[in-house]
Amino acid sequence: MTDEYPPQGADTSPAFVGLVLAVIAIFVILFSIVTLTNHHYAQREAAAAPKQAP
Repeated sequence: MTDEYPPQGADTSPAFVGLVLAVIAIFVILFSIVTLTNHHYAQREAAAAPKQAP
């Protein structure tokens, strides 16, 4: 065990920056997937909607 808790050192700050960037990247990827999926099914529903006579 180390004498310091929580561990402090040269790696702590970059580790937290990497953690935050990873969370942001995952959020962007998931948001993109949801947006693209919603757009895909919106187009499919629009194409399948029956045309109404004027």
